[in-house]
Amino acid sequence: MSDTIRVAVDVMGGDHGPALTVPAALQVSRELAFLELILVGDAAQIKPYLQPAESDVLDRVVLKPASQIVAMNEKPSVALRSKQDSSIHIAMQLVRDGQADAVVSAGNSGALMAIGRHILKMLPGIDRPAMCAQVPDVSGHCYLLDLGANINCSSDHLYQYAIMGSVVASVVDKIDQPKVGLLNVGKEDIKGNEQIKLAARLLEENSRINYIGYVEADKIFEHVADVVVCDGFAGNVVLKASEGVAYLIKHKITDIVNHSWYSGLMKALVAPLIKVIGVEIDPGRLNGASLLGLQGSVVKSHGAASQESFASAIRLAVEEANKNVPQLINQQLQIIGY
Repeated sequence: MSDTIRVAVDVMGGDHGPALTVPAALQVSRELAFLELILVGDAAQIKPYLQPAESDVLDRVVLKPASQIVAMNEKPSVALRSKQDSSIHIAMQLVRDGQADAVVSAGNSGALMAIGRHILKMLPGIDRPAMCAQVPDVSGHCYLLDLGANINCSSDHLYQYAIMGSVVASVVDKIDQPKVGLLNVGKEDIKGNEQIKLAARLLEENSRINYIGYVEADKIFEHVADVVVCDGFAGNVVLKASEGVAYLIKHKITDIVNHSWYSGLMKALVAPLIKVIGVEIDPGRLNGASLLGLQGSVVKSHGAASQESFASAIRLAVEEANKNVPQLINQQLQIIGY
């Protein structure tokens, strides 16, 4: 573990702003004594949420003023050109200049991607960043990418995502030769579009990637692969559908218990089970999508994240910064001569 990890938090992003992001950041700071926080945003809005914090926590907190906020519905091009004093922009600059090791934001995804590419630049050999996140499955989780950063992807893009996802699974989860699959409409070689088929050939030719073939959507949750690669359209649909199914399961279980004639007894018996299941299948437990391919660690939180979910995104950024994930991806690209 490094002596100190510094995380720049865009506290103005998301649906709740500083009222949620600041307490979440302080929560993680209490857990990790080596963590230093750089809270980027409107100081007047931030300071009231710092008052309950202990002095030892506040000693590891720095405020970085930002006079602008990127709205959640703002066009990325406008945010890039006209919001250069925004909390997202300044947080990225802190990483670029070596003053922070990672950025966390619940803000505008498109703006985060555009500003990240502009300020941090891409790793050599990577054309576009990919949003990569952990998805709950029967064995814990797998990594799914891309989740919406790139709606249309070429075979080269999918190949690059496979390399990056494999590095993340290897480094973060300490998996030797992570199993990598391509999301497709069937397992047979004849299935899928030309981009998928060409990407499969590229992966089959790379002996350093443990490519296992095509993966159908339902198999993602059976953990047939450690990493599942797809374009951003399919990935975002899978992610949102899985969140909806998680909600449906919790709702149905609760509804059955509440409407049974012996509901009192049922509640007493199954309440602990419902709580455990709710935690295990809750997508917020694994909140945080890494923007892989940038020359710096950037984690995107869900805009509607709870305090605990936003804290999870900060923990992910700490882990990736500590393990130097961007540098390790770059090393892997150089090894295979990509």
